[in-house]
Amino acid sequence: MARRRANSPAAKAAGATPRGAVADGSPIGRHFTPRHKAPLWLKIAAVCVSGVLVLVLGTAGVLVMKLQQNVTTSPLNAGLENGGKKPAEDSGSLQVLILGTDTRAGKNSEYGTAADSSGPGHSDVMLLMNISADNSQVSVTSFPRDLMVPIPDCKSPTTGQIVPGQAMGQLNAALAEGPGCTVAAINQLTGLTIDHFMLADFTAVKELSNALGGVEVCVNHAMYDVNGSFLKLPAGKSLVKGEQALAFLRTRHAFGDSSDLARIKAQQYFLGSMVRKVKEEGTLTNLPKLYQLADVVTKNLTIDEGLANIPAMVGIATRLSKINLANVSFVTVPNEPYVSDPNRVQLKEPAAGQFFAALRHDTALTRAPAKATPSSAAPSAKPSTPAAAGTAGAAPTTTTQTPTKAAYDKALQPISVANASAIVGRATEVLASLASSGFTNSWSAGDVAPENETKVLYGPDMSDVAADVAKLFHIPATAVQSDPSISGVQLVIGTDWTSGTDFGRIVVPKDIVASTADQSGGCLTVNPLYYTK
Repeated sequence: MARRRANSPAAKAAGATPRGAVADGSPIGRHFTPRHKAPLWLKIAAVCVSGVLVLVLGTAGVLVMKLQQNVTTSPLNAGLENGGKKPAEDSGSLQVLILGTDTRAGKNSEYGTAADSSGPGHSDVMLLMNISADNSQVSVTSFPRDLMVPIPDCKSPTTGQIVPGQAMGQLNAALAEGPGCTVAAINQLTGLTIDHFMLADFTAVKELSNALGGVEVCVNHAMYDVNGSFLKLPAGKSLVKGEQALAFLRTRHAFGDSSDLARIKAQQYFLGSMVRKVKEEGTLTNLPKLYQLADVVTKNLTIDEGLANIPAMVGIATRLSKINLANVSFVTVPNEPYVSDPNRVQLKEPAAGQFFAALRHDTALTRAPAKATPSSAAPSAKPSTPAAAGTAGAAPTTTTQTPTKAAYDKALQPISVANASAIVGRATEVLASLASSGFTNSWSAGDVAPENETKVLYGPDMSDVAADVAKLFHIPATAVQSDPSISGVQLVIGTDWTSGTDFGRIVVPKDIVASTADQSGGCLTVNPLYYTK
């Protein structure tokens, strides 16, 4: 039976009102609820908010594009090992190599001619910044310009040609084949894997110091570097920026004993003051300031491809933003006069090897309370291993096993021990441990040139013996390597293993930290030859 409609004759007769309307003509029913018009102010506000969002997003996009377009890049690693490719990172620590070039190319021509330093130039400054996995520690290690080290074969970033290395060359000359060659040389020297590099020229230093509003320095006497960088300062504190900041960092003879090491001390002093200022002003968490610095940095630096994006730059700033200044340490790599030329320097062993081992194992160099939080970039990273200077730190967490009963006669296996630790007589206790474990056919291969890393080398058909020797001393399996030139097994004791028979205990050289960023450092001592009234 069909429904009766309110407007049917029967409904009209009954006096029914149509459902679609009421007496005033308005619709009724749940599907006919009247819609309220939005107030005019709300419409205006919505339009304004939408406009602001579009403007903000558009501006952010433009700024990001601008920063991306500013960037000049170069390959990270020009070395030929592993095809010049960076191996997979196995820890959350981060290494950034900061280079200063003395090139007079382009905008830098006002400081000399191409004859002074053409092309990429030489590295006036070489600083390795290491951020620990848990973001509680930062070390900034200075490498002297005239440090004599092995220079690897490198692939030129401009010509693509392979440039032969040197058995021993001055480290600052590696930049001639691009910053990636300096990265390769320091990787080879330290056993580290550098993640990024930044290459600054004279213009970059000026612009960055201007963007920061200057950096405070102090000297104990009025001075004028009349024959060098032309730095002129009154006694006491000064705020240096632009040309004056550049002159401060470039001066070669004005401080201390006029050596390159005294110059490094002055550079570390400047960096400490700069870090304090950035921290005090909250620059790393202030987006407008951070953008201003990023704009300056990207315009005036050459960086590796992996750093040439905004998330990578912000990630480093975030990791640095909460670190306790007392845990930002400045170090000069242990060195001594070069045996062939006392005007140059070489690594001082075993201290250099011990220090590099501490860096590789993320060992803390200072003990101030940590205020940092783990980085999202390294969620599974372990905290830094604490170790007091000059003492053995806790061993890195490893899973080791006692060698099982060998399927060979231990007494017949030829095992030599080469002492590359730079400590006279170091092999004695290691040989005694081998003998007590049944490896009685072992002998000393003598003292050899220092090596940073301990290795177990083995010849044909000796891999099982080498593995057992490594297990005996808790040496990691990665240090066990095939070497066809070896007859039997050779244990090479590196500078990363300076005592005992249990590999892995980290020793931080005594007084390795020259200063920390929380120290004002007082006033630098001016060389009397540069005094002015």
